[in-house]
Amino acid sequence: MTRIDPDFLSMKGDTMHAHLLTRYGPDGLEPGSVPERAPAPGEVAIRLDAIAVNPLDWKISHGWLAQMIPLALPAVIGSEGAGTVLSVGADVTDFAVGDRVAGFFDSGAFAEIAVTRATRLVRIPAGLSISQAAALPTAAETATRILGLLQPEAASTVVVNGAAGAVGSMVTQLLARDGHTVIGTAGAENHDYVRSLGASPIGYGPNLVSDLRRLAVAGIDAGYDTTGHGFIDRVADLVDARRIVTIADFAAGAGGAIVAGGDPTRLSITRAVRDVFDLAASGEIHVEIAATYPFEALNEALGFSEQGHLRGKVIVAGHDRKPADIGLA
Repeated sequence: MTRIDPDFLSMKGDTMHAHLLTRYGPDGLEPGSVPERAPAPGEVAIRLDAIAVNPLDWKISHGWLAQMIPLALPAVIGSEGAGTVLSVGADVTDFAVGDRVAGFFDSGAFAEIAVTRATRLVRIPAGLSISQAAALPTAAETATRILGLLQPEAASTVVVNGAAGAVGSMVTQLLARDGHTVIGTAGAENHDYVRSLGASPIGYGPNLVSDLRRLAVAGIDAGYDTTGHGFIDRVADLVDARRIVTIADFAAGAGGAIVAGGDPTRLSITRAVRDVFDLAASGEIHVEIAATYPFEALNEALGFSEQGHLRGKVIVAGHDRKPADIGLA
């Protein structure tokens, strides 16, 4: 999670548009303005052209994580997006004014301008749209991190729970690209999409276990759980919990599963994440956008994300940008 710098609201200077979390609840985000902040040494200021919405954002805005992630309200939340470099702090040599970049933001992404550490940014390769770039950092970082925690045996059969979501679709594509047989759970409306990612789709319903047995006659080597909902317990007879990584079932560690929550304030751009950006730019990996909203409709975007079972990522256009402006580069 990125949150507002403690001194951000009290600093003098030009103001910018932002959505402020003024109170916890479904209507706690309000449009407003805050002072701009110049980047400190090692930091970069970015004018945001596209902002990604994550489930973490609406969980924070509802106050469900207030004890885990305390905030001094009003605050600018939001953690992921893409845009253009406005200025760089001392010691920053990897980026220059005018560069197109994407990544994670320290000062909050639900704003016109964000400031973040240079280590949390990646230059957007040619051929990748701003909206696609905004949708990639969390999905790429999470997917590559959990695949690094549990690497399947060569050419094995693997199951991905939630294969149509932003993270699940990335895991699915990377596994299929490496030669694994992938079985992906998804709603019926997303089965064709899961097939296009290189996996065999099955539903979440009562036939989940029997479908897995039918498709994985030689057994399942590993599982990646991106949505929870009791998946690990349901497949206990088919997959050893120690061969499952979950980013959704935080109690599963007691049963031997690998829990990979990650600290959202510490996420950075690794070599593996840059590789995913390059694969997406070349068309080897598909980036799906579930919906795109204008900047002033951020609350609507959060509500749509909260419905769940999305195909890909929800994107909000930056201030003074239209959804049509952030399509293919």
